[in-house]
Amino acid sequence: MNSRQSNLKGIRPEILSTTINDNMSNDERFQNLVLRPIIKLQNDLLIQVFKNYIAKHKSVFYDLPLEKRMDYIENAIQKDMKLRNAMKGMIIGLFTVEEYLIYIENSSALNKRMMNITKDRLLSHIQLFEKPELLAAV
Repeated sequence: MNSRQSNLKGIRPEILSTTINDNMSNDERFQNLVLRPIIKLQNDLLIQVFKNYIAKHKSVFYDLPLEKRMDYIENAIQKDMKLRNAMKGMIIGLFTVEEYLIYIENSSALNKRMMNITKDRLLSHIQLFEKPELLAAV
């Protein structure tokens, strides 16, 4: 194993709840073995990227009720191509060459899985997306 490959795999967090079996599809296997650990590793960066996205869009997010904030996150991830591409790049950049070759075989379906996991992560951390001055007061 070359050093880049071993270094990349070595820094990924282990996800203990991951189950791998013979019945799962190749996409699901890739999702559980590659995408989930990388997205978990990149969690703090993805949160900061989304905070910056909120700020660049005039902070309208902060004036929304919780349900609308959830919709805002979902819409941003699904419809803003610049944001999607930036987040995909942060994840794909941590693939090994072998993983990238697997990814390009079915990138469309894997991109969908990647963005759904990212969206779910952001939604599960929605409490971190408060007005900066409110967080400073705590």
